[in-house]
Amino acid sequence: MAKQAPGVRIDGLTVVYKTPAGELPAVRDVTLTLEPGTITGIVGESGSGKSTMALSLLNAVQPPGRIAAGSVEIDGLGDVVGLRGEELRKARGKHIGYVFQAAQNSLNPLKTVGKQLLDLGRSHGVDDLRGLVREAKELLGRMGLDGARVLDSHQHELSGGMRQRVGIMLALVLNAHLVVLDEPTTALDMITQANILKIVREVHAERGLTTLVITHDIGVVAEVADRLAVMYGGRLVEQGPTRHVLGAPRHPYTRGLIRAIPRLVGDIAEAQALPGRPPTLATVPKEGCVFRERCPLRMDVCDTVDPEAHADGARAVACHAVTVKEHA
Repeated sequence: MAKQAPGVRIDGLTVVYKTPAGELPAVRDVTLTLEPGTITGIVGESGSGKSTMALSLLNAVQPPGRIAAGSVEIDGLGDVVGLRGEELRKARGKHIGYVFQAAQNSLNPLKTVGKQLLDLGRSHGVDDLRGLVREAKELLGRMGLDGARVLDSHQHELSGGMRQRVGIMLALVLNAHLVVLDEPTTALDMITQANILKIVREVHAERGLTTLVITHDIGVVAEVADRLAVMYGGRLVEQGPTRHVLGAPRHPYTRGLIRAIPRLVGDIAEAQALPGRPPTLATVPKEGCVFRERCPLRMDVCDTVDPEAHADGARAVACHAVTVKEHA
């Protein structure tokens, strides 16, 4: 019987980092559901907390960071925040596949890809290592690579696009059904990027996965994601079906991100950069709206009251100005 794609329920997740100024939140009170069998995209500028939130799905936030509050419930695993030791190690790889932002950083430069694959199999108690190698070759072949050659190569003998595909293979080869892709197309040329996204869509559909894609590129989520969550300053500011969020963005930050996308046709001056800079860990406001310093809709209440996410069907937005407008 085939494994069912798991659902994921992130509830009230807060991740803090210890600094000389005390513990500061990189992710604050995030609530998000990944429906079984869907692709969810999380988009936001660098430093918005996307990767920290994704690492929480593996309970892999490293010191000086820690998960301070909330839960990450995964079907078939329970709350991964409470997993420790051997239980947690087995969950990583076997249940949750993770493709890291820089694929070469997750590969050992001293070992061939094939030896790393066998190490992965042994560490998870795989009895049929020959079968594991066959599965890896088949996956690599499906992604347009010579499986035998790639398994016999070191990471420096592979291009960026090839290493990215190796990362996807290693995330899937143990038959994980929840897969996290952290910036899967960063630093890749446009043709390779298109190929990677095509592979993500195909493998997701064929294997019945639940997939989370972390990116700063709205074009990537527009291409692959069923649902889209927008993150800023450690908070989720808007979420909903991708075509609805991109077609009719409600939060001023989402609108700003879309307006900043360069156009291939028409007036290039229409693309406008967001004013100001995203907050750092030390400059995220302790109270009020995290986006207020850059927001064209800023109100007095934004300085002191953190806006709650206001749900409207499948959409949710956390903005005082939008909520006032909708209730007017």
